[in-house]
Amino acid sequence: VQLQASGGGSVQDGDSLRLSCAASGRTFSSLSMGWYRQAPGKGREFVATANFDGSRTHYADSVKGRFTISRDTRRNTLDLQMNNLKPEDTAVYYCAADFAFPARTTPKYFGQGTLVTVSS
Repeated sequence: VQLQASGGGSVQDGDSLRLSCAASGRTFSSLSMGWYRQAPGKGREFVATANFDGSRTHYADSVKGRFTISRDTRRNTLDLQMNNLKPEDTAVYYCAADFAFPARTTPKYFGQGTLVTVSS
């Protein structure tokens, strides 16, 4: 199983980025998927999750109204559109899969992470 995240980078306060995750190695269409992040010196936290078909989504309070998660079950991809980025969004972002939606259990699978740095 592989979860390959991409799209991270260095941006300024208020900019936008779009993260993408390509899943392979098994069928993910029956699994919840989501994005988690880990800021420097902090533990990993959930950011946004989507249920098995993307019809239901859930967001951390800190990103509501700014981030949008979406998935394409036929292509096995998961995206995170991040708008109005803030310095506190700086973290390594991980694609994750196979957990109890919305985020009741620790995901079984994590990708390798992509770094997002937001400067003020």
